[in-house]
Amino acid sequence: MIKAGIIGATGYAGNELVRILLGHKDVEIVWFGSRSYVDQKYASIYQNMFELVDADCMDDQIEELAKKVDVIFTATPQGYLAGVLTEEILSQTKIVDLSADYRLKDVSVYEKWYKIEHKSPQFIKEAVYGLCEVNREQIKNARLIANPGCYTTCSILTAYPLVKEGLIDPTTLIIDAKSGTSGAGRGAKVPNLFCEVNENMKAYGVATHRHTPEIEEQLGYAAGKEIMVNFTPHLVPMNRGILATEYASLVKKPDGSLPTYEEIKAVYDKYYGKEKFVRVLEKDVCPETKWVEGSNYVDVNFKIDERTGRVILMGALDNLVKGAAGQAVQNMNLLFGLPEDEGLCLVPMFP
Repeated sequence: MIKAGIIGATGYAGNELVRILLGHKDVEIVWFGSRSYVDQKYASIYQNMFELVDADCMDDQIEELAKKVDVIFTATPQGYLAGVLTEEILSQTKIVDLSADYRLKDVSVYEKWYKIEHKSPQFIKEAVYGLCEVNREQIKNARLIANPGCYTTCSILTAYPLVKEGLIDPTTLIIDAKSGTSGAGRGAKVPNLFCEVNENMKAYGVATHRHTPEIEEQLGYAAGKEIMVNFTPHLVPMNRGILATEYASLVKKPDGSLPTYEEIKAVYDKYYGKEKFVRVLEKDVCPETKWVEGSNYVDVNFKIDERTGRVILMGALDNLVKGAAGQAVQNMNLLFGLPEDEGLCLVPMFP
């Protein structure tokens, strides 16, 4: 059995990790770390775990934890892992970090967008960006996984095949994304109160959202050059889910015509036809958050706008599963040579 520890087990992503790992036949959770609830019963914080988890919350002493487990999941705020990670810890265990501490390869970009000093930049180079469908082979041999963000996972996977194959001009890419409120975490914040969120939609982080450089960096690797995108997130009154609608100019063929539906579909099938967790929908079927809720699936599709010469790309996922905990478990499976879908064959919930 793989012994796993979770630091940040009482946040939404941490609790989702617990839910998924309880159904994983090869994993035993031995550490439910939570600085806010030390010595409290985990099931008293999340009543859905009553008679499923008979353990108290422990602290976040990662040095002690590293000696006891094979893998540590850190579902913590930005800056935590960067502030405590050492070579000794990494020599003892593998780490899947759900924060942004090691996602960006340029430390100055991280410090600019996250407004904090990076305390362990020496580990940035070796960290592998844990987007399994893109970096599968590098993940298998890693010690430190930078689990991608929720908006970024949806935004990148939706556009990746067309950027990689040069069917769109990535400098024209505009991403309009919407998220349920669980994406903001469990902490008490006035903008997330029921009366603030219910019957309301709003843009936030306009031109400043911290997932922007992550999207640009990863799609830049696909394009083979640096790119800039417009990314605007919105908060919608639902618990879970992300829907990304993306717009980009198509690159015309030598004869001046636009790529056809069949040509673009063939590119998506080339990259995702054998992927377990990316579903390319049938023609004219738009992704919806309700059809991926509670699952590790990403649904994607596209529509060509002949009139403007642009293509509209669409993607939907559950921000707590494929956007966080599910992807973290997918990474863990790769790290330990397990079937990639072990513990993740979660049928989407409806209604």
